[in-house]
Amino acid sequence: MTDYINSSHKKGSTNSRKDESTEVRTFGGELKSLMTEEEKSNAQILELSYDFSCRIIRLYKYLNEGKLSKADRDIVDALGRQLLRSATSINANMNEAQHPQSEADFLSKASIALKEARESENWLRLLSDNGYLSTVQAESLLSDCSRINKILITITAKVKKRLNS
Repeated sequence: MTDYINSSHKKGSTNSRKDESTEVRTFGGELKSLMTEEEKSNAQILELSYDFSCRIIRLYKYLNEGKLSKADRDIVDALGRQLLRSATSINANMNEAQHPQSEADFLSKASIALKEARESENWLRLLSDNGYLSTVQAESLLSDCSRINKILITITAKVKKRLNS
């Protein structure tokens, strides 16, 4: 299977072949990162969370293409919606944190973003471990999610320390 979510650039149309009652889907659209690995290493949390949100939106679209069995459709819909909600919430909360009413307000928004990042990691692992993402796809997205988690852990720890001193 092609790496749909990894940083590689692919163009084309959606192709599928019949396999009993369901289709095996291949995606030819773009699901790559907006940033290179080098850019990511120097990026701020807003840029990283935006890039991650874009990748998850494209993943959600991919997961819902083609025909699936009813059971698979239900699973993909449930897990995909949860992932879409949690992943895009990271960026939304960090955007809100840019103009906090106080440091405590900033900490609250950053802490919510961290919780959402950890939740996103859980949904990605469930999709991967149940065969809806390849190992390569999952590793690429989980790597980005882990980078976001580490940054948010650092941010929240520094703000907590500042508030407690």
